[in-house]
Amino acid sequence: MSDLIMEQRAASPYEMKPRKKRGKGTFLIFICVWIVLIALGVLGAKWYTERIQQTLAVDLEKQTAAQITAMQQAYETRMQQLESNYTEDLAELKSKVDALNELLTFTKDNADSKTDNSNKLYTQLNEVKKQLNELQKNLDMLK
Repeated sequence: MSDLIMEQRAASPYEMKPRKKRGKGTFLIFICVWIVLIALGVLGAKWYTERIQQTLAVDLEKQTAAQITAMQQAYETRMQQLESNYTEDLAELKSKVDALNELLTFTKDNADSKTDNSNKLYTQLNEVKKQLNELQKNLDMLK
């Protein structure tokens, strides 16, 4: 038995030294692999977030451009409607003013100097002219 113990004692220092060296080498390889995996994970996450940011930026730009064009078209149609409404209102007021002018001329020709009808028509004519001027100013402001 003593031979067996001697063999074990003689063999054990040789076996322990390589194991320690293998353990340190394996540990270093393990750490290096983990460092590489972590670095690859960080780089992959960075690449993925940049790609997502780019796609979001492109999508946002497209949506913004579409909204801007829609707003421009809506604005242009509203302006055209307002302009056409003002021109119609101006034409209507002009026809009323012309009709009142004719009526005023007719009443002046047929009325006495003491009648108040011509004065009433004249004041109505002035009011219509004021409204016509206000509408003209509003149209000029819109243009």
